[in-house]
Amino acid sequence: MLSPSGSDTSFVFLEDSPKPIPSASYVQPDPQVPDKIHPSLLPSYVPGSNRSYAHDWSRAGTGGQIKQSGRHFVDSYGRVCSLRGVNVSGCSKIPANHDHSTFPADHEVVTFVGRPFPLEEAPEHFARLRRWGLTFIRFLVTWEAVEHAGLGIYDKEYLAYVRKLLSLLPSFGLSAFVVIHQDVWSRYSGGSGAPAWTLEAVGFDLHALEESGAAWLLGVKGGGHVEAERGIWPCGYQKLAAATMATCFWAGDTFAPKLKISMPDGQTKPVQQYLQDAFLDMYATVVHALDDLDGIIGFEVMNEPHRGYIDLPSLHQFDYNTDLHLAHVPSAFESFMLGSGYPTLVAHWTRSFPLPTRLTSRSVLNSASRKAWRTDGPTEGMCVWEMHGVWGWDNSKKEGVILRENYFVKDPMTGRKVDWYTDFYYPFLKRWTDRARKAMFKDKMFFVEPIPNEFCPPSWTPEHHVPNMVFSPHWYDLNALFKKAFGDFTVNVQGLSRGMFPLKAFYWGQHGARENFTLQIQNLVDHGYKVLGEKPILIGECGIPMDMNQNEASESDNWKWQERMMDAMMTGLERSLVGFTLWNYNPDNDDARGDHWNGENFSWFSRRRGLPRSLLDLDQYSFTLDNGGRILPSVVRPYPAKTAGIPTRFEYEMNTGMFTFEWRSPESKDNIVLTARETEIFVPSLITHGRKLVVSGLGAGDKYTYDEARQTLFIVTQDASSASGRMHKIAVSVNPPLRPHFEVNTFWGDFGETILSGLVVFVGLFAIIKYHFYT
Repeated sequence: MLSPSGSDTSFVFLEDSPKPIPSASYVQPDPQVPDKIHPSLLPSYVPGSNRSYAHDWSRAGTGGQIKQSGRHFVDSYGRVCSLRGVNVSGCSKIPANHDHSTFPADHEVVTFVGRPFPLEEAPEHFARLRRWGLTFIRFLVTWEAVEHAGLGIYDKEYLAYVRKLLSLLPSFGLSAFVVIHQDVWSRYSGGSGAPAWTLEAVGFDLHALEESGAAWLLGVKGGGHVEAERGIWPCGYQKLAAATMATCFWAGDTFAPKLKISMPDGQTKPVQQYLQDAFLDMYATVVHALDDLDGIIGFEVMNEPHRGYIDLPSLHQFDYNTDLHLAHVPSAFESFMLGSGYPTLVAHWTRSFPLPTRLTSRSVLNSASRKAWRTDGPTEGMCVWEMHGVWGWDNSKKEGVILRENYFVKDPMTGRKVDWYTDFYYPFLKRWTDRARKAMFKDKMFFVEPIPNEFCPPSWTPEHHVPNMVFSPHWYDLNALFKKAFGDFTVNVQGLSRGMFPLKAFYWGQHGARENFTLQIQNLVDHGYKVLGEKPILIGECGIPMDMNQNEASESDNWKWQERMMDAMMTGLERSLVGFTLWNYNPDNDDARGDHWNGENFSWFSRRRGLPRSLLDLDQYSFTLDNGGRILPSVVRPYPAKTAGIPTRFEYEMNTGMFTFEWRSPESKDNIVLTARETEIFVPSLITHGRKLVVSGLGAGDKYTYDEARQTLFIVTQDASSASGRMHKIAVSVNPPLRPHFEVNTFWGDFGETILSGLVVFVGLFAIIKYHFYT
């Protein structure tokens, strides 16, 4: 049995929560007006005299706060900030007292106190992230963590824990934005996010979802690690439970108007209003608890939103190009019948080549005729889509019948074609920001993202922008993610899915992987700027599977392929000049169970590999903090954290420790008022310890110093704030150079000699044949 969090006063009802009142004198700051003058403007200033360090995002390190200015994040001196960090943490998807053997029972008394780690461990983890230069955090909170006990009942103990945890950020130079995380709607439908009572309110029977095929739950009960279970969980988005919940959340008024939810006062609410109001009430509670903290710069509405059935052109099939087909994949219509207790023949897909999967068999699911719908629910045991006339059961023929094939494409009342983004997502974002701002004492940034693997939609025009908007899409190499494998041969799945000529989508070697990933990430960023204009972009999630290649590295402790893939991804991010938060830093990660959720294993840190806290030195120059980290040379890299100007190019080679950085002084078109001459570059002691840092390319009168204890290269240019548009370029290296970690191989480097030898042999044979037979 699960045990509650240990406090009888851990919950507070919504109506008892005090409503915050924003300060009447508060005025949103103008990003073009600098708050402060940096001491580096003084002619006598010595580089590094300021007490800050490059990757310090606290008020002391930024002169006040991080703000937006066009497409850039800037500090209070007008310096462009490159925000680089991690998601904390994958373990926040599951409660601290989760029990595989009893799930989904006892969902009311779960506790997330201690997720992502106990409060007493926080200094260790924050000091480690500071040492690694990963000081910008995407902090995960789930709806279930806040409101698992029931509608309007919030876990006061959990919110107090999170507040105490995040209040420590500035003392380690860290800043964060908070995301309400979800995958596949909820743990109870195979992912994470919403509390169990949301599914129950709509009428689902939690204990019947798996058997009826309405959800795949093995991955949230400890599975997902063997080949037969690997990577199945995203298919849950197409299954009955998650797809129905997403459809009702976004568009219940349009597609499920008959579904009314009973309220405690005896009244009823339409399902869309019920779910959205509950979500926004919860969100306002989180904002109220956290927004006044110095370390919090913003909030993200929801991780990886999904449209459910909305825009689905056919109830007979999902789109193979956009929806994962793996294992049993029932169509929407087949899901309706399965959920209603009718045994149904369903297609089974397996991995293949060159296409990712292929249909290999069909089998009957739900042979026990288990119904996913409760008879005491609002649908009285009927499928909600049968209740709305989308399909029906022909008793004479003993088979299901589709009655409205295009139901989710058009408004059932008006016949007008719907679009998930313009009709449902954008209006909800406005509701969310309006509600969040009412709960804030000061305005924050609002991070938003599209559906996973999609470019920024062209419909995201200015009238749909939210205040202080940051576009925060995700990027993963889908080929490596799907196969959990990485080698010399890589494929641009992003390009192939959009019509790229196949031969152009194939790459060889580490050089090719870098080019491949750079192109994909740059495409994602460029589409964002093209549609949104001058809005900041930050990649909210990007990462690599640490258990790739049959998890061989955990046995051999040779992480060369993980190191190479991470380097290729980081190179692409750096060349695109975009900030990011890596997925993910998870202290609970281990070699056998990974991140303990749906078979995922993305964390390159594990406390089981680290030193005990008693042996740790928390200063950022201490190598004791590196224990427990893997592939650190690929992760911990130099980067220009605060630039007195506009970055235009950055290139790092991890095999030598050398990097090149180019930037220009601001011009009037940049709308940046620069009041600093000092640029601060994070250069980790991981590559400089015992070596000399060599800086070349500075102009006459430019000065620099490197402080290994602060892991910062300070550069003061003579005219950074006055010479409009002037270019600066430096090359930085270490002497002696680093020992190479791997060869940056290419196709011609690997096969050129063989190909040329073959050509020589062919030409020779051709000459011999011609001489003997044709002369």
